[in-house]
Amino acid sequence: MAKLTIVRLGVDVPYEQAWALQRRVHAHRVAGTLGDTALLLEHAPVYTAGRRTAAHERPADGTPVVDVDRGGRITWHGPGQLVGYPIMRVGDVGAYVHALEEAMIQICADFGVSVHRVEGRSGVWVRDEGGPERALGAVGIRIVGGVTMHGFALNCANDPSWFNRIVPCGISDAGVTSLSQESGRRIVVDEVMPYAEKRLAEALEAEPQDMHEEDLLQAVAKLR
Repeated sequence: MAKLTIVRLGVDVPYEQAWALQRRVHAHRVAGTLGDTALLLEHAPVYTAGRRTAAHERPADGTPVVDVDRGGRITWHGPGQLVGYPIMRVGDVGAYVHALEEAMIQICADFGVSVHRVEGRSGVWVRDEGGPERALGAVGIRIVGGVTMHGFALNCANDPSWFNRIVPCGISDAGVTSLSQESGRRIVVDEVMPYAEKRLAEALEAEPQDMHEEDLLQAVAKLR
């Protein structure tokens, strides 16, 4: 079974800092000098816009947005949201996206929350009879040289009002929710993290192994 090195980057991580680290790890994965690696973290508050973001989907009040090279449209990252960036070699892109969704489905099930896929939309969703769909987890990826970047975001205990300034993922006819909102109790990222590590490795059919952030940074520095 393939190995998946999992690195926890902590909380309040600036987006540009994590993105720079992604690019460095990605380059080494493409070159074969690093193995498959997943970065797990909570970002400092930030709006990011994928390549398909339309002008009307951005904040109307001039709130800054970071334009990124992933697929998809605009979203928010920040405290209370678990973000995962698997940087790994893949062959079947559709199967990879399906695996990220499956990991989130299983994480939510671990906390008694039922989520589903919605045809034509990536991520995982809560569906009630007669009500609008609500996004609980999102997927946005980029693949270069056969190796992935970016990944998934799972709402745990984040403030939903951050999404009010944008059209999340470009979908205007749906809402946004979280594990805390759906379960009726506060579920923070620290509580979700061990489940996420386990379910992500299972979905990707890999054996997880932990690595400290400092060790990853040292490994990347030595490989320059």
